[in-house]
Amino acid sequence: MTERTDTARVDAWTWAVRLFKTRALAAKACRAGHVRVNGAPAKPAQLVHRGDQIRLRIDGRERIVTVEEPIFKRVGAAVAVQCYTDHSPPPPSREVAASMPIRDRGAGRPTKRDRREIERLMGRTQ
Repeated sequence: MTERTDTARVDAWTWAVRLFKTRALAAKACRAGHVRVNGAPAKPAQLVHRGDQIRLRIDGRERIVTVEEPIFKRVGAAVAVQCYTDHSPPPPSREVAASMPIRDRGAGRPTKRDRREIERLMGRTQ
């Protein structure tokens, strides 16, 4: 049986429903500003309630979930998906993801030519 309450800490809840691999990573994401509760940046100890909207940035992808059941103990994947409603946009298709330019870490700022190519691939050119 899972432990159910009226509220839960945002770092514990995101870890319990398997949005983050560890609670430490969830707390680190909160401190870095990658977690927002109802549009406001969340500290790790902020309480979440049923109906709150949580926006997360995980691995460059935005996840938008609504809290259905505030829990603080980690549960299995089948139970975890019942504790939130996912409103996230679909991930980019493989073709789009493969065509995105990947820069080496530490390669510096993109040149003007690189920026133009990125804009063209993203479809933002005029």
